[in-house]
Amino acid sequence: MAAAASVAEYHSRDFDWDELREEVESDPCLAYHLTPSAPVSCSSSSSPSLSPCEADAWRSFHRRHSSGKFFKERRYLLEEFPELARCDGFAKVLEVGCGNGSTVLPILRAKQSMIIYACDCSPEVLERAKEIISSANGISSEERFHPFLLDFSVNNFPKWLFCSSCQNALVRNQSSSSEDAAEKLMTRDELDFRTNTQCCIGGVDFVTLIFTLSAVPLQNMPFVLAQCFSALKPGCLLLFRDYGLYDMTMLRFPVKQKVGDREYMRLDGTLSYFFSLDIVRDLFVSAGFIELELEYCCLDTGIRIELWT
Repeated sequence: MAAAASVAEYHSRDFDWDELREEVESDPCLAYHLTPSAPVSCSSSSSPSLSPCEADAWRSFHRRHSSGKFFKERRYLLEEFPELARCDGFAKVLEVGCGNGSTVLPILRAKQSMIIYACDCSPEVLERAKEIISSANGISSEERFHPFLLDFSVNNFPKWLFCSSCQNALVRNQSSSSEDAAEKLMTRDELDFRTNTQCCIGGVDFVTLIFTLSAVPLQNMPFVLAQCFSALKPGCLLLFRDYGLYDMTMLRFPVKQKVGDREYMRLDGTLSYFFSLDIVRDLFVSAGFIELELEYCCLDTGIRIELWT
C-alpha cells in the first residue's frame, strides 16, 4: 500500500509553463533575465578554458558537502523514467556526473539486474558515493556499482566503455542487408565474445544525465553529448532531466551573477544553465539523438527528455 501511495502522489504538472513565462516576461524586475550577456571565463583567454576552473569549483563544493546530506535520493526517478523499471534482464547504465549517488541508489534498489558505471570529476565525492551505496540496505553493490574519475566536460569517455572498433562493426552489421553468412559483419554474439575478453564492455543500455549538463559551460555541452552518444549501444536510451527556463532557482539569481544568456555563476564558482525546450532539442539532435519525449516538468520546472540513438 505504501508503494501504491507513493506512485499516486507523483505528479509533474502543478502549473502551466506558458503562464509562468508570461508572468516572468511581464515583470520589469525580472527583465535582466531576458537579455543576453557576454559569458565570463576563468582567465583572460576565451573558452573552453572555463572548464578547469569549473571542475575545481565542483570539487570544492563536494568537499563542503561530503556528508551526503545535501543531495537527497531521487526516488522519483523510476516514475519519471519507467523504462528503467520495465527493463527486463541484464542492463548497463552510465551515470554521468554521479555526485554522491543520489541517482544511482534508486536504480540499484529497483533493479537487481542493473550494473551502473558512474563518473564524476571529484575523487572525494566518488569515495563518498561508494560509502553511501555500500552502506545502503538491500543493495549488493560490489559487482554492480563501478565509479570512475573523469572530468567529462573536457575529456573523452574511456575506451573500455565502447571501443570504436566494436561500435562501428555493430552499427554496420545492423544496417547490412546481406544474408550471406560469409559476409556478415559482427553480430551481438561476436560482440559479447569480444567484450568478455576485455576489449570493452560493449556500450551501455542507458545513459542518465540528471541535473548535470546545466553545470557544464554551454560551449562544452555539444562535446559532452557527443561522448554520451558514443557510449550508448544503437537503439538505446539517454535519460535527461535538468533545470528549465524560468525555474525559481534562476529567478533568484541577482544580475551580478549572470554570466551568459540563461547562464549563471554561483558565489562558489559553480555554473548553472537553464534550458528551454528548443535549446535541448537543438543540442541533442545535433549530437545524433532522436527525440522521443520532451517537456517541462512543472513541479520544479525541470526539463524531462528521453532520447535514443
